Amino acid sequence: MQVLGIDIGGSGIKGAVVDTTDGQFVTDKHRIQTPRDTSPHKIIPCIHQMVTHFNWSGPIGVAIPEGVRKGIILSTVNLNDAWQDVNAGLILSELTDSDVFVINDADAAGVAEIRLGAGRNELGLIMILTIGTGIGTALFHNGILIPNTDLGKLEIRGLSAEDRASETSRLAEGLKRKVWATRLEMVLSYYEKLLHPDLFIISGGVVNKSEKMLPFVKIRTRLEAASFLNNAGIVGAAIYSADQL
Repeated sequence: MQVLGIDIGGSGIKGAVVDTTDGQFVTDKHRIQTPRDTSPHKIIPCIHQMVTHFNWSGPIGVAIPEGVRKGIILSTVNLNDAWQDVNAGLILSELTDSDVFVINDADAAGVAEIRLGAGRNELGLIMILTIGTGIGTALFHNGILIPNTDLGKLEIRGLSAEDRASETSRLAEGLKRKVWATRLEMVLSYYEKLLHPDLFIISGGVVNKSEKMLPFVKIRTRLEAASFLNNAGIVGAAIYSADQL
């Protein structure tokens, strides 16, 4: 099935038409800058612009950086408070005259990696971290999603995980990747003690140069870079939408 996948990120809103059988893009990826004002009346037109760009009339999956249940936004940690309790799935379906299904962005990346990527055929507890503007997390046990975990907000020695090891913090402090890897190692070691996962998968922009970072992270748990790199959210949103139909 072909589905338009859209990933709402802190710096950009990205989309592409995805073949959900193999996770490959059918079109080129299109990117729109995320508005500074992330209220619904600013973000929703960007979604409409994305749909118009692809002249799309089929099913749509949208990855959003908040907790989601049945299309309803459960939290406003990363977006404007006006999103609280908004039925984004219903609004976007009416706007686009298409079937639109909304999922947390880290969960979407996890769906892509578990179904077709680095976590395919892996059993046990798998934790996916999307590292970018912040740190999003997704948990899967024997292939089943435990939704909306958002463990990047956990405090570790006085700072949240994402304040310690997000790409934003690395750039703000001018850290070299080898030094920054020690920050990530601290975060992953904390998750090891808390959850005892069988596999960590790192997604987000940092994995584009994973060979310069991951080898410096020394932990007991197996660590892999996401197969879909920074496109996992788009792919996972599309797969999730296809699953709902």
